[in-house]
Amino acid sequence: MDEKFIIASDIHGSAFWCEKLLAFTEKVQPTKLVLLGDLLYHGPRNPLPVGHDAKTVFELLNAWKEKILAVRGNCDAEVDQMVLEFPVLADYALLNAGGKSLYLTHGHLTGEKNPPALSKDEVLLNGHTHDPVHKVLENGILYANCGSVALPKAGTPHSCILFENGEFLWIDLETQEIFDRVTL
Repeated sequence: MDEKFIIASDIHGSAFWCEKLLAFTEKVQPTKLVLLGDLLYHGPRNPLPVGHDAKTVFELLNAWKEKILAVRGNCDAEVDQMVLEFPVLADYALLNAGGKSLYLTHGHLTGEKNPPALSKDEVLLNGHTHDPVHKVLENGILYANCGSVALPKAGTPHSCILFENGEFLWIDLETQEIFDRVTL
């Protein structure tokens, strides 16, 4: 079976951008939709995103609950778990892909600047900074950030990652075009 995942973060309650993410998800038909936190609330430091409607977002996401693997972001809370029909309160999760272990986290507890103890056969994936980027860290671990679905920073696109055929492909959710890639 081919491994195909969509990895996204920082929806921040935007029904508009959640619909774009799920339209791409519908088109691609991944085996998993991996959500790296900050799903419903925009947070006190962020502006309200376009189309902010947390109720619609949780209804949209619940329709995909069988495919979702999610971790908690710094804007997610126990009250969110009351409306989401999939687990969302774990600080991290592990997923095997392309012969490597993916360490999935939001990025506010561990991330690029304070990575967890991982081996070179593992990949650190997070969101949180709203900046789509990838690099090899000093300890040889591949670090990848999927950017933000709803509130990208520094002129970067509204984005997610498609993992397919051993590659991480950064997708612009407005155009559904690839704008960056890295191979495992």
